[in-house]
Amino acid sequence: MQPRNFRELLGAQWDEGKMLCVGLDPDVEKIPAAARKNSIRETLVSFSAGIVDATHDLVCAFKPNAAFFEAYGVDGWAALKEVIAYMHEHAPGVPVILDAKRGDIKSTNEMYAKSVFDDLQADAVTVQPYMGGEPLAPFFARKDKGIIVLCHTSNPGALELQELEVGSELLYKIVARRAAREWNGAGNCAVMVGATYPEQLGEVRAIVGDMPILIAGVGAQNGDLEKTIRLGKDSNDAGLIVNAARSIIFASSGADYAEAARKKAQEYDGAIRSALIESPATV
Repeated sequence: MQPRNFRELLGAQWDEGKMLCVGLDPDVEKIPAAARKNSIRETLVSFSAGIVDATHDLVCAFKPNAAFFEAYGVDGWAALKEVIAYMHEHAPGVPVILDAKRGDIKSTNEMYAKSVFDDLQADAVTVQPYMGGEPLAPFFARKDKGIIVLCHTSNPGALELQELEVGSELLYKIVARRAAREWNGAGNCAVMVGATYPEQLGEVRAIVGDMPILIAGVGAQNGDLEKTIRLGKDSNDAGLIVNAARSIIFASSGADYAEAARKKAQEYDGAIRSALIESPATV
């Protein structure tokens, strides 16, 4: 396989005006009968491949969620590896973000980085910063990969810790500042912010400049898409990876699940482009 660079792949998609990311959260209980096969592994791969085929020309990234594969042990892990390989083969210009939220001591993170990047061949990974920047060094050392640091997540309980006041500043702002100024030496760092907190998103954008921001919470969590684009875009009318998962991949429970997923993805793509037109970047 030719070397892949996350920022280059992402930048090429942004150049085409694409900021939608399709999240692959293949809950087996919800997978339509039309995509079900004789084994869990085959079912996960069949369903995921159908979504990839239907949406790959509309997205800036794919984001498989590791938990929905790891839950099925060896078969699930094999499926995840096969799905990522399928993405590389059938959508070679689309970067793959593994949503795994990894983070531990440095020696453990070295093994996580090998797993995510060398075995699974993902282009980027989500990580949690609770243990500080030092143990994340094995991730940041992968200069061609994207390292997406959780900053202000989309869940209702995010305020419990992420908006704690530390000195005179809220914790999520400290994380954003460190990600931009201390951890981004290789230019491969990004942050994740939930669309369910648009005001905080705007504050994070002001802190991180034109660094990529992964957006969660659009769709099933009812994040405000128009406000997200207006407050989150960078100075080039790009800079966002707007993820939607369940609202796209489970748009239909019938045999037309792939067609329905494409239609929903087209709706999101159109809404993102419209929001950009209505709120162009100011110079």
